Amino acid sequence: MLAQVHSFVLQGIDPLPCEVEVDVAEVGMIKTTIVGLPDAAVKESVERVRAAMANSGFPFPLARLLINLAPADLQKVGPVYDLPIAVGMLLAEQVIQTQVHKRLVFAGELALDGRLRPINGVINLALLAKRAGLDGVVVPVDNADEAAAVDGINVYPADSLASVVGFLNGNHDIEPTCDVNTNGELEALTTGVDFGDIRGQEAVKRAATISASGSHNLLMVGPAGTG
Repeated sequence: MLAQVHSFVLQGIDPLPCEVEVDVAEVGMIKTTIVGLPDAAVKESVERVRAAMANSGFPFPLARLLINLAPADLQKVGPVYDLPIAVGMLLAEQVIQTQVHKRLVFAGELALDGRLRPINGVINLALLAKRAGLDGVVVPVDNADEAAAVDGINVYPADSLASVVGFLNGNHDIEPTCDVNTNGELEALTTGVDFGDIRGQEAVKRAATISASGSHNLLMVGPAGTG
């Protein structure tokens, strides 16, 4: 049986949609293959997913599994695909029996006991979901506030694979994280570094300030260690 789950891939800082396809073949040798230019961390997802599913009380398919990360011509990096791969397997095995997943984007690293660990690039994921007109994103609890900085998108913070499955099957409620007041967060942000503590170098400080405020590039030239 074939299952498809929405996720994302970063090209530089630009989020692009990634379709995680899981095909469970009823015939053939028991084997799991991941295609779609996965790096080492993505290839290792299978073992994390296997342990997380077993320790969460879900059966791992004993069949010929093919996992495709589309588009196939973009490099996939990191553990962000653990959760969508697991959801895809459980959909293919009909453990998840609803169609709620079709309006959501999934990303998260799985611990061996089924807990969800934080990942990078979640704000880009939320921007992608909003741009695509989807209902929301399912991310680890520790990433929820970051994703909620994007207004107009539901952010569902999950602490484990079991809670995600319960949520998709309608047996467990996950309250969406409220929008974050980004202006207030920025105003409350403090740092131990201040240009006022640097004597001289007025031209350099002015260039750095203009670059940061306008999101411009900045080239620092000088002896080793200048950067």
